[in-house]
Amino acid sequence: MDPSATGIQEPFDLIRLSLSERVFVKLRGDRQLTGILHAYDGHMNLIMSDVEETIMIVDPESAANGHGVVNIAKRKMEMLFVRGDGVILVSPPART
Repeated sequence: MDPSATGIQEPFDLIRLSLSERVFVKLRGDRQLTGILHAYDGHMNLIMSDVEETIMIVDPESAANGHGVVNIAKRKMEMLFVRGDGVILVSPPART
């Protein structure tokens, strides 16, 4: 795909084109977010709405014996500020 045809020439262009769209955000600490992106800055601080957070929690006792049990906790938030230093990746919506 030709980058000039999509309007994407720099990494932040992809984020800019995802404004007001539902995005997937992976964070440090085994956390994931999906929600609508409203704003961002050069530090990757994000403002999102209609957010669902998924947290993967490894049971330390089961991890000690080599059979790590992963529990998944989910919660929903109406509006969220995400600090950029915790962001690992931002995935825009699928474009067809």
